Amino acid sequence: MAETVDELTVEYFEGTQQTVKELDKVVLTKGAWATLMYRYQDLDRKKEEFGPIKYTIRRYQKRNGTYMQKSKFNISSADQAQKIIDTLTTWVAE
Repeated sequence: MAETVDELTVEYFEGTQQTVKELDKVVLTKGAWATLMYRYQDLDRKKEEFGPIKYTIRRYQKRNGTYMQKSKFNISSADQAQKIIDTLTTWVAE
């Protein structure tokens, strides 16, 4: 478990095989509740290579000195990401 926001990651290994590769992360908020956005890829087991880039936003709560994931929202495609960007850009400009 992560004790600091900088230690949080979406990377995942099953044994020695990496199944989720983190490409980038941005800390949106810090504190007792932390919000992070990640860019990552999942392993395509059939092809034995990492698939398309995906995005996720995760919320963590710090309890007893460690962060635990409480919720997540996965953005499954570049098209969906662009729609979110466009909508937020419009809303923020209003």
